[in-house]
Amino acid sequence: MVVYLIGAGPGDPDLITLKAVKALNIADVVIYDRLANEEILKHAPDKAKLIYVGKKAGEHYKSQDEINEIIINEAKDDNNEIIIRLKGGDPFVFGRGGEEILDLIKENISFEIIPGVTSAIGAPTSVGLPVTHRAIATSFTVVTGHEDPTKDKKQVKWDYTADTIIVLMGIGKIKENTSEMMKYRDPKTPACVIESGTLPNEKIIFGTLENIADKNINTPAILIVGNVIDVFKEINEFKNKKINIS
Repeated sequence: MVVYLIGAGPGDPDLITLKAVKALNIADVVIYDRLANEEILKHAPDKAKLIYVGKKAGEHYKSQDEINEIIINEAKDDNNEIIIRLKGGDPFVFGRGGEEILDLIKENISFEIIPGVTSAIGAPTSVGLPVTHRAIATSFTVVTGHEDPTKDKKQVKWDYTADTIIVLMGIGKIKENTSEMMKYRDPKTPACVIESGTLPNEKIIFGTLENIADKNINTPAILIVGNVIDVFKEINEFKNKKINIS
């Protein structure tokens, strides 16, 4: 018996890895998140048990402790040999994969990890936005825009010195987060939001650090801040692919 923690990628079902598909092909159970494209579930056998454990800000279907318990219970079921924990993006980029593994270790349950394309990189790359660019951006930081409210102390200080800042799970607090960033960065710093990255309804919204929060933005989406956005605008002028830009 093995539990596979699998990254489902940024949204487009074709961006899941071949290794992940091979594991799904022999799954007995698939425990999947809200941001894991349900098209990916078609790779699992018809007999596979599908368990939805999606979480959304303010609307948690299952707590993380409940999800861990589900994984362990399914792993201990003698009828199951291959248990898949399918997560949007990558299991270790704000996916709480480490927490799930630590609980599996406590129960002496075997596991394997199959990485996925995180939306932090996959979404900007898919539209031609380079998060690094010679002479403009030599570093980037990926940060959560929504810390666990039960934590004793906030860890996100917003004083990051990386050239490009990529904020995941932060649209609900975009006004608060950008206000904090402006304590350390020029309010005119280019910013953009990518909604539903890599999906057919993908949308790009441009602005600056001081006004991006005033735009009409829908989730799921990521926020990118930095001068690489000016490079992206130049690249986009010559792209053949049509994207919906606001």
